[in-house]
Amino acid sequence: MAEGSTEQVVSHVRGLIERRALRPGDRLPAERDLALQIGVSRPTVRAGLRALAAMGVVRSRHGSGTYIPDGPPMLGSEPLSFLAALHGFTRDEMYEARRIMEVGAAGLAAERATPEQLATLAEEVASLFASMQDPQRFLVHDINFHRTLASASGNHIVASIVEMISALYYERRRQTAARASDRDLRDAAEMHRRIYQAVRSKDADAARQAMHEHLQQASQHQAKESPEEHSTNGKRAAERTASTPGARRVAPRPRRGKPSH
Repeated sequence: MAEGSTEQVVSHVRGLIERRALRPGDRLPAERDLALQIGVSRPTVRAGLRALAAMGVVRSRHGSGTYIPDGPPMLGSEPLSFLAALHGFTRDEMYEARRIMEVGAAGLAAERATPEQLATLAEEVASLFASMQDPQRFLVHDINFHRTLASASGNHIVASIVEMISALYYERRRQTAARASDRDLRDAAEMHRRIYQAVRSKDADAARQAMHEHLQQASQHQAKESPEEHSTNGKRAAERTASTPGARRVAPRPRRGKPSH
């Protein structure tokens, strides 16, 4: 049997999905059957399935097989992680991206959230208040709240992108979460409750405003956990400006007073 290419496997599975032969929750054919259907070797099938798993298209269950995920779509965070390592995404860029995506998502969630999603959001808010003595556990419920809210927007593209950004955010944030102060954690829990209340009341404007203020506050809190990153952010931004063709070089103005985060 021909060795074949990973792309053949990816294209075959894509075709099955497009023809609705595979739907969310369905199990893919066994590796041997896929190899025969596509005309490639089993190692090639395995490589193709790994590529699809990295894209969030399939998920392997030990001892059961490979499935199309059931539930909100997910994009693998690995490509974004590589880009972050290559280009050095800053905290400010991370929160800017989150504001672009999540402020609008909060407004949509206020209009579209189901009773089940509202119940999940309420549970996550309660868990935030219950875990303020454990910053790592607090972070998990924080991330879950934002993922649920994005899913409640009813827009699969938004939910997928927020899921991907959340995974990267978690990997970075867990390194500094233990330094969060009790007051900062309480402020964060209160902001999540305010967002939830706006969504439950179907007040889209209030939900967007609360999310915007929450992300601004969260960025300031995280800056206190990683003060060294503030200077790194500025240095990287200056390097990007200097490397941009045609960019004017302007001497930085001296700062007065305490630096603003």
